[in-house]
Amino acid sequence: MCSTVSEVMTTDPIAVTPDTGYKHLAALMARQRISAVPVVDDSGAPIGVVSEADLLARFRDPRPAFFAGHHAKDESRKAQALLARDLMTAPVVTIAAGASLAAAAILLARKHVRRLFVVEDAKLVGVVSRRDLLSSFRRPDEEIRGEIEHDILAGTLWVTPGQASVTVADGVVTLLGRLDNRGAVERAGALSSEVPGVVDVRNRLDFVWDDDVIRPASLGI
Repeated sequence: MCSTVSEVMTTDPIAVTPDTGYKHLAALMARQRISAVPVVDDSGAPIGVVSEADLLARFRDPRPAFFAGHHAKDESRKAQALLARDLMTAPVVTIAAGASLAAAAILLARKHVRRLFVVEDAKLVGVVSRRDLLSSFRRPDEEIRGEIEHDILAGTLWVTPGQASVTVADGVVTLLGRLDNRGAVERAGALSSEVPGVVDVRNRLDFVWDDDVIRPASLGI
């Protein structure tokens, strides 16, 4: 039900080998209008990433101070580097192709990066950016409503016509009606929130009986 990274990622991303030279990297980024390129090993697994910032280290003072920290020494190394293996930042931040968009958004925020490199069986298969994640919110409201009505209410929860209604305005879903039990109401809200393009869910569904409450028959309750 929830969109996965594989549905919004850019497939067949441009990649380079560890032996790719500085000038080739700079020309490749300029020609393809990209700000970073992954470095892959012989098996196709991503081992690092070279960004514009890594290339620009060459224009800074290549001599670190005597008591310089790890970052300054790393910048000094990159300032003198000629190959991708020495320019790249490692390890590269990756995510599985089958991961949810929510998981990708959380990882982007936690790692403070602009893109994630997508892997399947440890091999690079795509790249997903912040912009890619936002693309699902361009989905029309009517399309969202149709998926909730047909796939969730009718298809998954077996809600009969007339029991519930769905309205969508600017990605905000409102569920109205009366279902058989509390569990169905909670599932309707949870599943609707995972539909691509949904910004928020206002679950105003009611229920006939509360299946969270178990009343032992032996007590006559």
